Amino acid sequence: MSTATTDNVVDLDSRRPVVDQDAVDEQLPAAPAEPETTAAAVTVAAEKPEQPAGRLIRVVQHRHTRTAARQVVYVVAGATTAANHRRDERSTARHHRMMQAAEVKGDHATALLWEERASQHRAARHARRMALLHAPAQVAKATVYGAATTAGVLLLIGACLAAANKDPGEVIAPTMAVVDAVRFVVTLASILWAPAVLTAVFTGLMRLWSVGRKRAEVPAWLAPAGQADVSGVPITPSLVVVALRELGIADLRTKIKAMGDNGATMLSLIRIAGCGVEVDVTLPEGTSTLEIQNRRRKLAENLHRHEHEVFITIPPAPRTVRLWIADSGALDEPIGPSPLVLDPSLVADIYTGRVPWGQDLRGDVAALSIFQRHILLTGASNQGKTAALRALMLWAALDPTAEFWIADLKGVGDWRMYDGLATTLIQGPTDAHVAATCDMVDDGVAEMERRLMKVEKSGATDGVTREMARKPGSGFHPLFIVIDESQVAFVCPAKDKAGLPYGGVKATSRFFMGCRKILNQGRAVNVHLVLGTQDPTDANLPKIVREAFHIRAALFLGTESQAKMALGETAVDAGAAPHKLRMGLDKGTLVVAAGDAIAMPSGQISITVRSHYIGGKDAIAIADRAKALRKPVTTRSAEETVEQRDLLFDVASVLGFDETLVKSSEIIIRLRGLDSEFYDGWTQNKLSAELEPDAVIPRKTIDGTMHVDHAEVRAAIAARETGAGDDPDA
Repeated sequence: MSTATTDNVVDLDSRRPVVDQDAVDEQLPAAPAEPETTAAAVTVAAEKPEQPAGRLIRVVQHRHTRTAARQVVYVVAGATTAANHRRDERSTARHHRMMQAAEVKGDHATALLWEERASQHRAARHARRMALLHAPAQVAKATVYGAATTAGVLLLIGACLAAANKDPGEVIAPTMAVVDAVRFVVTLASILWAPAVLTAVFTGLMRLWSVGRKRAEVPAWLAPAGQADVSGVPITPSLVVVALRELGIADLRTKIKAMGDNGATMLSLIRIAGCGVEVDVTLPEGTSTLEIQNRRRKLAENLHRHEHEVFITIPPAPRTVRLWIADSGALDEPIGPSPLVLDPSLVADIYTGRVPWGQDLRGDVAALSIFQRHILLTGASNQGKTAALRALMLWAALDPTAEFWIADLKGVGDWRMYDGLATTLIQGPTDAHVAATCDMVDDGVAEMERRLMKVEKSGATDGVTREMARKPGSGFHPLFIVIDESQVAFVCPAKDKAGLPYGGVKATSRFFMGCRKILNQGRAVNVHLVLGTQDPTDANLPKIVREAFHIRAALFLGTESQAKMALGETAVDAGAAPHKLRMGLDKGTLVVAAGDAIAMPSGQISITVRSHYIGGKDAIAIADRAKALRKPVTTRSAEETVEQRDLLFDVASVLGFDETLVKSSEIIIRLRGLDSEFYDGWTQNKLSAELEPDAVIPRKTIDGTMHVDHAEVRAAIAARETGAGDDPDA
């Protein structure tokens, strides 16, 4: 199409993207010819007059129109508010509203009190009205008396002036001066009357506009540009009441409207609480706290907050919910580093100290006591579970009396800094690592039983005291058995040599039974079990195990049922909601149910903690400080915890009674049949090296193969049994 030169012609081609028309023509089928659009036709279309309806819509939607309408709404709202205040001052409307609110809450004493105040108000109003009936006669009488007195005074003053000046005309001079003054005031008032009226009207309108601007609810289409972003609006009583009223609970909405104060008596004082505010809401009869909890997202949106910025808990008072409402965006800001990182001189005492784990939502320090408490920490993968668990144990490591047995069944180096600090450190996800972990737990059971017997023999009446635990060599020092990624052990299908399964939830399961025994009695003798697991289920975290922990904490979890498994149904029913956290965005944020192990507001049984993150380098530095506080520790690995075999007896058992010389290669094959795991990878050279200390030396025969002499094996066993092997002169 050619471009016309007329100004009114619209250049349609300039609005289209540039394309290769030849290529398009090759790909598309031929279309029927259309009549050519001429420049004149376009000109006619451009000059077509606008319809009245469209013009009206454009005028209404113009920003100046919306601005003017918004100012009118402000003035009307201010006038309505002023009229309501005036009505409340002059009538008993307020008293009736308060009585209705008290009746809705069932508070009859308060209702009677407001009824008495209403009677007093009516009596005072009657007295004022009776006084007004007598006011005209009193005003007329006062006016006559005042006028006569004023005239007499003026004449007296005039007589004095006439006598003094000997001029009888000055008798009325004061009266005429007053008349002139009145005339001047009347003239001045007539001049200023119109400006004064206009000023008064303008001042009144501005006053009404100011009041309405603060209180009016402007429709969205009238709101000024940018006002749609109300994320930072302050939390006020009216905002909270409106948010509750608009939750969609019909009975609650009706009763709030029936309250004389429109629901204000439902609220306690709004208190500043850390990076947000806190308020208790006493619900009217017929509304349950569960209904409010189930509408958390809608309540948050009504408060102009995101769901994760509003927390609902149940305090002890009946029919009451406690709302903690964060400042907009405050929970997305990181908290500071851990005191363990900031203070190199920090030390710990398991008995009297608390772990500076992080901050609660109010910004206060969340300090956790782990003394004689078993700990369970759960959460979805990659939400900071290991970091939060490791932070607890790093603090405990700063107590030089604490001992650690650790199994990391993920095995990616998260606990490597405990090498040289922990007595046992197992790192890896295989069945062999699970087997070593079960051995470690069994050793923990044996250690617990030893301590229990020792306490019984000691005659101690107060259990294991701090003095007993910190006494060198007492054997009552704090022992922490830590299994991270414990779900790997619970679901392990492998069995030991006796045929007992490592995993599972039956009475024959080694890991399950070992954990259960420690949970039952370990706390009393300072043997602590610490488990970290992912996505709890009945398979990887049996009920009888999870219910026995004193401290239960959870990061983000996918479902409410998982949250109940992690924290218990009571905590979740009371408002604990790890399933309401944001996956990936709330890393390191935990919901903790720990009883008196952590300080929390009165009546709450759980608390949300934003834990300090301690990175790998900082964790290594803290571990090095802990190593400097204690004697050197030789750490056993998973391979060293595997049961060791007696090679000499194994060789004797695989040799036939009548065999004299047996090939070394044949002996290795027979040994693998005895224990394929232990003897896997053995060579003839390794066999020779391991037998040499017992004076059994494989030798080559004529055919060039290595053989073991059965007679040497029997002699070595006999020497060991008689003790000759321990005598250097034998």
